Amino acid sequence: MIQDLTDTVASKVAAAFVEARHRAGIPAIGMVGTLVIVTEEAGHYDALRASQEAAREHPARILVVIRRPGRGKPRLDAEVRFLGDSGPGETGVLRLHGELAEHAESVLLPLLLPDAPVIVWWPGEGPDAPVEDPVGRLGQRRITDAAAAPDPFQALLARREGYHPGDTDLAWTRLTSWRTVLAATLDLPFDPITSARVACEPGSPSSTLLGVWLSRTLGVLTEHEESEGPGITEVRLATTSGDIVLSRPDGRIAQLSRPGQPDRLVALHQRDTVEIISEEMRRLDPDDVYGDVLAGVGQAG
Repeated sequence: MIQDLTDTVASKVAAAFVEARHRAGIPAIGMVGTLVIVTEEAGHYDALRASQEAAREHPARILVVIRRPGRGKPRLDAEVRFLGDSGPGETGVLRLHGELAEHAESVLLPLLLPDAPVIVWWPGEGPDAPVEDPVGRLGQRRITDAAAAPDPFQALLARREGYHPGDTDLAWTRLTSWRTVLAATLDLPFDPITSARVACEPGSPSSTLLGVWLSRTLGVLTEHEESEGPGITEVRLATTSGDIVLSRPDGRIAQLSRPGQPDRLVALHQRDTVEIISEEMRRLDPDDVYGDVLAGVGQAG
């Protein structure tokens, strides 16, 4: 069920959501919150598809904000979708024209689900300080992606300065599997670790964050080296008895090597956007570990 509203107002969009539910014979639906996606026209389809797939696990009202600033008349055009067309939950694609593009928060406010958390996601180049962004202020969780910035390392530095509890970045979320495997590996007895090294394709902000996490967790210096990818290809921990190596050259299966033990294979595939957005929708509390790691970006040692 899709309803197009041209040159409309937020109250009519809200009414369209209610009408669509009644037409479907479902006067109420359990949704875990509101996911606001702030994106450009060119990138909205992929972000919307990923969020709709994630909503199968976490039903939500998804609001896609596409700004079209200019000197034309301020206008809101909306596309409302319900259930069968977009998976569980509801979807509204909001195109803000003219001066209205600078006041997206005023359009969004009446459309947020009451008494439910709000997640704001910038799939492209997001703000340096998400909590200071007018739309970002609406969210309990604010998701950026340093990998989408022209200079990912500078994006991390800027977000370090503008960090506020509730912020996170998909460059960090992509590391969950790596951190889980490494943490499980280090639960077993090992000799003192003297240094760490991360190999990754050039320009990866995930490599930077993983290096800081290793340094802060192990209390050693972490070095970086370039590889052909995809993504992170190896973590090497030097110990007094030999190296602990987690190597993933193909982006799917990793080999774990430990001194004095046989090598073993570990599933460590590169996760797609659906998986990492689903993870973020499961967690609504501040990620204190991310905040601590981000504070160490660009710091000596």
